[in-house]
Amino acid sequence: MIELQTHSVEETKELGERLALQLCRGDVLLMEGELGVGKSELTRGIARGLGIAGYVTSPTFTILQVHDEGRLPLYHFDWYRLESAEELYELSMDEFLYDDGVSVVEWPSRAEEAIPEKHLLIHITAQGESDRSFILTPFGDFHRLDEKALEGKQ
Repeated sequence: MIELQTHSVEETKELGERLALQLCRGDVLLMEGELGVGKSELTRGIARGLGIAGYVTSPTFTILQVHDEGRLPLYHFDWYRLESAEELYELSMDEFLYDDGVSVVEWPSRAEEAIPEKHLLIHITAQGESDRSFILTPFGDFHRLDEKALEGKQ
């Protein structure tokens, strides 16, 4: 488990960029936290770190947005509006979780049955107006992350 802090939206994006440098094909990241806590901002930083240009919006109404112009494809899920994992299966969207890109899932608790055993859980908590606390917990055989690099210390 790794605990990190940011103090602004830009620092949250920078954390995402540093995390992206350590991501590999097939990685699945699950983001938990209250509405507006910064899940999409962290994802924007991950996208930037993967070399994806342009603005990354939250896929709230589409469930999935695919960004494939970076070092690795980014599959950005928002499961907030799902009733169950069955909806993912019916649309064959669960296949992206096992693809060669990086999957980022917001609101994973809405379809827990679809979550791969190997994943990184990122719990985000607001600590005031712009301060955020991040707890990164690997599950399954998720690869080791360099904590110092995530902190921006090399």
